[in-house]
Amino acid sequence: MLDYVALFLLVFSATVVFYGIIAIHDIPYDIAHKRNHPHQDAIHVAGWVSLLTLHVIWPFLWIWATLYRADRGWGFKNEDGETDHHQLGNLEQQVRELSHRIQQLEQQGDPALATAIHPTTREGE
Repeated sequence: MLDYVALFLLVFSATVVFYGIIAIHDIPYDIAHKRNHPHQDAIHVAGWVSLLTLHVIWPFLWIWATLYRADRGWGFKNEDGETDHHQLGNLEQQVRELSHRIQQLEQQGDPALATAIHPTTREGE
């Protein structure tokens, strides 16, 4: 009778450990899914790969999943408190405005202005 109890405990323990490991590997994906992470599919696949590596990369997946939040993005800010994405948008807008100004000045046809804008261009070339 004790042999059957021991066999049952051995099978039960192996089953719990097996399903426990599978449940643990999915925690980074669950975090990424709740945070609407843009790389949640990659985190999910990497979680399955971590099963093959005996969960060596699992802590890195956890960190990767927790870095992103939908309300603040990746969370990196510059000295002014603006995110890099917001600052990039401002720079793109400035470049568009400056390009528009340069086109207007070139259309006016002032040769001194043209050499100031393009210093390598000389008159008569």
